[in-house]
Amino acid sequence: MNIAEYKNLSKLIAAYLKLDFQSEILTNLATHSYTRTTAFICDEFHEYVTRSDSDFFAQSREAKCINIVATQSYSSLLNTLKDKSCTQVLIQNLINKLWYRTDDVFTIEDAQKQIGREDKERHSTSISENAKETNYDYFTNTWKSKGSNLSESLTTFIQPDFIYDTQFFTQTLETFSCLAFLSDGTKIIKPCQLQMLPYFKRKE
Repeated sequence: MNIAEYKNLSKLIAAYLKLDFQSEILTNLATHSYTRTTAFICDEFHEYVTRSDSDFFAQSREAKCINIVATQSYSSLLNTLKDKSCTQVLIQNLINKLWYRTDDVFTIEDAQKQIGREDKERHSTSISENAKETNYDYFTNTWKSKGSNLSESLTTFIQPDFIYDTQFFTQTLETFSCLAFLSDGTKIIKPCQLQMLPYFKRKE
């Protein structure tokens, strides 16, 4: 159903379908009657998210249910749920993440904190000038110094900083590229930038 044309009705029907699906999965989990892998796939997830989703995502993995959701930003989820703690719990229950280019501060800060920091080398340069005698030349309207010396110092130091800065999320990431935070089932793979291949650009 077109959500742009029937916004409230579309959300209502989608919510019932989602809750019915989740109820079936959790019932199968409780009775140990799950025998095959299932998947929950939802685009524009912020339009249909509810508070119960975080509990479902936390338990459904045991029932062999794969959850794949896409949203515009974390702020979009927060705008629907109206609860930052609930939003953060929901995000934490989604292990694998693909972050595309975004200007949303909430999304960027959460991604940076999850990926962590590293020691980065920084440089600082300073220039100083000393003069024994300085006079003002009224003819050229400039200062002239005698017996002056110029010194420059370069300082290198190590400072912990986020592995991926804000500019990476807002400018470096291009269309169809993303920052991947993935797990192989036993450990987290080192976050890296991936180039995605759109279905309409695949070679036959």
